[in-house]
Amino acid sequence: MKQIVILSGKGGTGKTTVATTLSTVVKNKIMADCDVEAPNLDIVLQGEVIKKEDFYGKESAVIDSDECVQCGLCEELCRFDAISGFKVNPLYCEGCGLCMYKCPVGAIRMEYEKTGEVIVSKIKNGEKIVYALLYPGADGSGKLVTEVRKKAVELKGESSYMIIDGMPGVGCPVLASATGTDAALIVTEPTMSGFEDMKRVLSVVEKFKIPSFVCINKWDLNEEVTEKIQNYCRENNITVVGKIDFDEAVVESLKRLKNLSEYKESTAYNQIIDIWNKIENYLKKGDVCV
Repeated sequence: MKQIVILSGKGGTGKTTVATTLSTVVKNKIMADCDVEAPNLDIVLQGEVIKKEDFYGKESAVIDSDECVQCGLCEELCRFDAISGFKVNPLYCEGCGLCMYKCPVGAIRMEYEKTGEVIVSKIKNGEKIVYALLYPGADGSGKLVTEVRKKAVELKGESSYMIIDGMPGVGCPVLASATGTDAALIVTEPTMSGFEDMKRVLSVVEKFKIPSFVCINKWDLNEEVTEKIQNYCRENNITVVGKIDFDEAVVESLKRLKNLSEYKESTAYNQIIDIWNKIENYLKKGDVCV
């Protein structure tokens, strides 16, 4: 099974629109939404939840009041001010375990805390989406992304592809989304912030030696910046696999919660098909045939 991650250096570039369109363009695949803080792939594709699993991603200290001799050493040592009145505030605790190791009577233990859920959903064509919800304020987004991908691999069946909708930015969840994939599609927009953030995410992906491709969404809104992006990619041997027009059909599809594939005359839809054909050709033959 080939794994393709869709990334963007910033939010709002159209990454999820491309991912949802690929849900109908790509045959024999499983989808994974790794934007665990704000998953929306399932919302757009109107999936039906078929399974939920609790995710325990963080350890917090717990003080056994029956064993505690109230020496105060744990409170003195905790640099995160998580211990007060011989009780631990799990919102402050970073799970380092120092208090447990230093407690003279062994009254402190580390316990895993439920911080999210991994969810499996089935869409209209019978295929599955795996996504997750990280609880507000909880840590461990990178670990949760890894769990989403593990679950998708478990459920892949005879799937030839895994399409991964990654998280915007360049942080830990992005690294967890991209690690070990066969190709990365970077969706950018013709703005200077989009351009700069595209360069950042490309530099991250490059460290993992993952083949990277760029598509420029809404390219015709600013042809000057589009030209700068193309020149940068050309100078750095990065393939621009396509440009997507600003298309009112995309706005209409999102407003009506429909897939862009239902708008067959949409230029954006047909351009995304062309982008996928090039990526698929690379995965099969090692050449995008641009």
